[in-house]
Amino acid sequence: MKISSLVTATVIASFLLMGAASAQTAAPATKTEAPKTETKAPADKKAAAKPRTPGSLECSKQADEKGLKGKERKKFRSACKKEFADKEKAATGAK
Repeated sequence: MKISSLVTATVIASFLLMGAASAQTAAPATKTEAPKTETKAPADKKAAAKPRTPGSLECSKQADEKGLKGKERKKFRSACKKEFADKEKAATGAK
């Protein structure tokens, strides 16, 4: 009788330990998912706050055609958007 009691106690203890081990591995998975949703929220706010103008889109296309990148692209787009705004003001003022 002692051996059967010992085997039964061992089996029950192993089931309890396996349950505790599986519960501990599931918790970190939910913690890693939470930051992913937080990083997407600020990007959505920025996109919704500032829509792109037709001048900005046109200047981006021109910069892509010229293959500009980095500081050169930024400088080109800045000058291009300024010219586009000046042309738009001149067209509005002429009417």
